Amino acid sequence: MRFPPRDTTPQPTTAPPTTPPPTTPPPPTTPPGTPPPVSCRVVWQPNQWSGGFTAEVSITNLGAPVTSWTLTWSFTADQRITNAWNAQVTQSGAAVTARNATWNGTVPQSATVSFGVQGTFGSGNPRPAAFQFNGGTCLAQ
Repeated sequence: MRFPPRDTTPQPTTAPPTTPPPTTPPPPTTPPGTPPPVSCRVVWQPNQWSGGFTAEVSITNLGAPVTSWTLTWSFTADQRITNAWNAQVTQSGAAVTARNATWNGTVPQSATVSFGVQGTFGSGNPRPAAFQFNGGTCLAQ
């Protein structure tokens, strides 16, 4: 009887090479620190007296046409909204939210919609500086 020769070559002890994972992650779609696009321009026109004020708020839509809107801002002092017209306005602490009325929700691009607020203040009545229109940043004037 004859037996074929045995292979005496040792088997490899390491796994075959694989493609290494990338060393840098893919870039984000928006670079960090990039501000969101401006969606509106807000004009805040106050009229004030001792302890009280009114303000006409005009919003110019700089983005796509909308069929409903929400404008938000925060007061930096102790102002309190007591009344509003041409919008549904609520306040929680310093945060204020104004939503369109049933008749003024549609705002085409470059069109302006206005509403008014009445309120009180104690120590001061600084103008709000940061507004958001449907979540987008607004230019304040």
